[in-house]
Amino acid sequence: MSNARRVNMVHRSLSRPLTILGAERKLFFFAMCVGAGTFNLLDSLLGGLLIFFLLYFVARWATQTDPQILRFLLTAANLRTQYDPAKFSPVSIRRISDA
Repeated sequence: MSNARRVNMVHRSLSRPLTILGAERKLFFFAMCVGAGTFNLLDSLLGGLLIFFLLYFVARWATQTDPQILRFLLTAANLRTQYDPAKFSPVSIRRISDA
């Protein structure tokens, strides 16, 4: 039996995050919806564009920092006690032997 490593070719486009103008798709859509909501609420095109571009640049920064940051933020609310060092409590593990 050979110890040679198996090499699988992966195209670069498969591992690249899906973005719109450099921002993750969901964050871009969120920025667009909040900008449109601001436009409708304030009846101000300048206000809607300002909010959109502000959120768009925050979304680009977040995507460049970590493309999976939205998934981390959404799951962090459910797992808050696991990741909060101030609320850490040791977990007891009991091993059952086969014999």
